[in-house]
Amino acid sequence: MRAYLASSVAVTCAAALSLPLSLATPAVPLPPGTPAVPAAPPSGGSTQSLRLGPLAGGERATGGARPEQGLSPRDVRPFSLVGVVWDDPTARLHGTVQVRTRAAGSDTWSGWQDVDTHNDEHGADPETAEGGSGALRGATAPLWVGASDGVEIRVRPDDDGGEPLPAGLRLELVDPGPEPPPDAADEDPTTPVERASMAPPALTAARPAAAAGKPYIGPRPKIITRKGWGADEKMREKGFVYTKAVKAAFVHHSATGNNYTCKQAPSVLRGIYRYHVKSSGWRDFGYNFAVDKCGNIYEGRAGGVAKPVLGAHTLGFNTNSMGVAVLGSYSSVNPPAAAVTAVARLTAWKLGLHGVNPKGKATLVSGGGNRYKKGKKVSFNAIAGHRDGFATECPGGRLYSQLGTARTASAKYQGRR
Repeated sequence: MRAYLASSVAVTCAAALSLPLSLATPAVPLPPGTPAVPAAPPSGGSTQSLRLGPLAGGERATGGARPEQGLSPRDVRPFSLVGVVWDDPTARLHGTVQVRTRAAGSDTWSGWQDVDTHNDEHGADPETAEGGSGALRGATAPLWVGASDGVEIRVRPDDDGGEPLPAGLRLELVDPGPEPPPDAADEDPTTPVERASMAPPALTAARPAAAAGKPYIGPRPKIITRKGWGADEKMREKGFVYTKAVKAAFVHHSATGNNYTCKQAPSVLRGIYRYHVKSSGWRDFGYNFAVDKCGNIYEGRAGGVAKPVLGAHTLGFNTNSMGVAVLGSYSSVNPPAAAVTAVARLTAWKLGLHGVNPKGKATLVSGGGNRYKKGKKVSFNAIAGHRDGFATECPGGRLYSQLGTARTASAKYQGRR
């Protein structure tokens, strides 16, 4: 979809980490004329979208040719997740994005935190209804910053005299909304009407492909449903889109940093969900499943956890696959053993429904991307990393190195030797 330069800075899908609180700095007085805090929206989560503009002195910082953009420090409504979007979904942001935030109800500001600008490797496949939607925007990865009510941002173009910053840059400040009532049910959340409306191939594919022989299907793990983590079902598009089968699982790390607690994971998911739909223009949450650092498994894109729901996670290879995002960034941090185990348990069950050996291979046809041209048949490990299908650093070197362990464990959960 977009050219990839091997000599460029490595593409990552979630390399940005929130800085530790020990790096927080004292409050900086807001400059005269700073806009007042907008009126509070109705409860239930919200997104503040603030247009960026040239920063004073930005011309000097970038050599005068292409001015830096951003926003000066300001009070805003409470938010917990940030990202930057722009008008053209095919344009890339050649530069750096940094934000600093003020902890809600305090005078303490964080240090500058990097926001990962490489997010185009996620999303719906080209030439699908979702991929061709006029609602799509270019976007950075989202970054979880925790409860905040002040923000400052700067976006600097590369100093190599290349591409200018994309048009229509906007800062998205996401409030994930309140926690839902306690609910960890793992039943299929689709209604009878929705199940009846599913295409026959999807129903057929959801049945164990190995029914004629020994059904190597791992035990279904506990899955916290969308209701359990508080997804607003009115936000996504109605109806579901299915693929024929699930032949492979692509593992990702999310892009939201590691400074969250497992108790906060549902809020992180609601923030990503709102950012995917309201800010990026996707039809729903991109990943089919998510896993937090404690090993809890969450339903992602709606349509039924046992069904082959078409996601928007691995550009070019969403068809006949599933996407699993481990919340956090694992380029330089080891993934918790509980998270790797959860990936193994989830794939043992879900791949088993389709007769797939987690230690085997799967052939998928590229829908188009920066590594494989459209129509090319590619062989993957049944449990693959995002980088296997797209020129990206995702899911981070530390998590990627654990996929062999996940394959072996997943096969054992299926009862294979």
